[in-house]
Amino acid sequence: MITAARTPPHVTTLVLLTAMSVVSLNMFLPSLAHIAEDFDVPYGVANLSIAGYLAVTAVLQLIMGPLSDRYGRRPVLLVGLAIFVLASIGALLAQDIRVFLAFRMAQGTVIGAMAISRAMVRDQFDAREAASLLGYISMAMAVAPMTGPMLGGVLDQVFGWRANFVFFALAGAGLFILAWADLGETNTSPSKTILSQFRTYPELFRSRRFWGYAICITFSLGAFYVYVAGAALVGAMVFGLSTAQIGVTVGAITMGFALGSFLSGRMARRHPLFVTVLAGRLAATLGLCLGVVLVLSGLVHPVSYVGCVMFVGFGNGLTMPAAGSGVMSVRPQLAGSASGLSGAMSVAGGAVLTWMAGSLLTPENGALALLLIMLGSVAISLVAALYVRWVDLRDPLPA
Repeated sequence: MITAARTPPHVTTLVLLTAMSVVSLNMFLPSLAHIAEDFDVPYGVANLSIAGYLAVTAVLQLIMGPLSDRYGRRPVLLVGLAIFVLASIGALLAQDIRVFLAFRMAQGTVIGAMAISRAMVRDQFDAREAASLLGYISMAMAVAPMTGPMLGGVLDQVFGWRANFVFFALAGAGLFILAWADLGETNTSPSKTILSQFRTYPELFRSRRFWGYAICITFSLGAFYVYVAGAALVGAMVFGLSTAQIGVTVGAITMGFALGSFLSGRMARRHPLFVTVLAGRLAATLGLCLGVVLVLSGLVHPVSYVGCVMFVGFGNGLTMPAAGSGVMSVRPQLAGSASGLSGAMSVAGGAVLTWMAGSLLTPENGALALLLIMLGSVAISLVAALYVRWVDLRDPLPA
């Protein structure tokens, strides 16, 4: 019999949990057309399994963070994983699109694996050490989006689209067992009542430092969402790339993110949070400025274009772990709530920016407009990072 863990989890467990929360979003993207065909519905209806899921995870992060502050990280995460497994089985067996979408939305509970994993790191370590570990954990957020759709496409081609949900059910069950055996409780000071815990949101709302970090995170990720939304149009209409080549251009930005996350893990132990946050924002800003200059000068080539965009991924890899640690350090006893709230903000902000990119981009203006929208998002994140530094200088956190 597998005994319940009583010690803090290993980093590998947190990496795997984070990876599953990411890969569950996009793994079956290649199967959407087959899902629509199988249920005899328009593609847009099948696409609700992605768009609706994104909206549900934004709301769930607002709920699961405070729940983990009140009842502990371990029980909330285990319940979330159990629901994910059952929902995966339900989606696998669904014979009606409404039933399928209902179970697909229920799969969103796995998002707690990401938000709570971050909070568990902050529970155990100070801000700098947490930022370093979050840097390595964040590498899963780069690798999973690249490998997930590839695996999902192969499973669909060989076994059909439902094989994706067989994978979700088996992988979720495996992670539940791993979490049960390795994921000991790290929240040693839970709040007294759930109502009092939800009342902590106004406390976060009143924190200037929280808003600075949260806005920095939202618009840093926003630039990534904008690129993903516009890469297909620019790649096909401007550069004449094939579908496979467009996939490479999207993968390039995540490769930059993985490199930046690795470097952030190395830097965070030796430097204050603001150093890696600002370094990432400056790298992303300079890369996009260079891209705009090249396009305006007439040099519009996929290699130089994607090379400049990679700086956004690299900059996000530097910024996100430190900013994530910072947002949870505003009120360490509210780490779960802060992680959930900032995560919900970044998802909602990404949805708005994605819609904006889809509305403004055309084949005629695509190459330049995409860079300018990304640059606007990155500029806001840079201003937010500088604002946090200004707050730190005026009102330093206790040592």
